[in-house]
Amino acid sequence: MNTLHLTLLRHGRSRADDEDVHEGRYDSPLSGVGRAQAGALAEYWGAHPPDFDRAYCSTLARAHETARIVTDALGLSLTPTDLLREWDNGPLAGMNRAEALKNYPIPTFRHDLDAFTPEGGESQAAIRARALLALELIWQGGGERVLAVTHGGFGNSLLREVLGSSRAWVPFGDTAFATVRLSRDSHTAYLTGVNLAPHL
Repeated sequence: MNTLHLTLLRHGRSRADDEDVHEGRYDSPLSGVGRAQAGALAEYWGAHPPDFDRAYCSTLARAHETARIVTDALGLSLTPTDLLREWDNGPLAGMNRAEALKNYPIPTFRHDLDAFTPEGGESQAAIRARALLALELIWQGGGERVLAVTHGGFGNSLLREVLGSSRAWVPFGDTAFATVRLSRDSHTAYLTGVNLAPHL
C-alpha cells in the first residue's frame, strides 16, 4: 500500500508550563520533567521501534530538544523547520495568563483573517496556510513513516488540514502523539490514534 504513516508528537513539559504563562512563540526550554518525559518516550520507542524513516521538528527550544532526545536515541537524522513552530500569539508570548486576560480579553468573535490580537500575531488563515506548507514539506520529503515534533496548537492545525475539519480539536498532553495514515493514491486519511502516551 502506498501510504504515509505520520506521527505528530507534542513536546514535553516546558518551563513556561510551570511559570503559568502563555507559550506560543515564547521560546521556553523543557523543564526537568519535560526532559524526563522525552527520555521515557525515547526508551519506549527503543523497545517498540516505530521504524521512522524521517523526522522533522519545530525550531522552538521545547520541541527541538524533545525531538533531539528522541531521534538521538533512535539514531534518526532530524530536520528542524520554522514551519512546525507554534502559533504566533503576538504580545501574549511569555505573558502571565491573568495579565493577558486583562490586557487582551478573548473576543466574542475573531474572523479567521484577523490577527491573533489587535497588536499582532498570526491569523487562523495564516496558520492554516503554514500548516499546508508543513504538510507539503513532509509529503514531498519521502519516507513511509515520518515523525513531526511540534506543539499542541499547531499539531491540531496539521490534523485539521489532513482531515478536512476546520473546527476539530484533539488533546495533546506532554509528549503525547497522534497518528494518521495518509494514502498517496487518494485523499483518504485515517486518524488512527490521539493523545497516545504509552510511555507515561
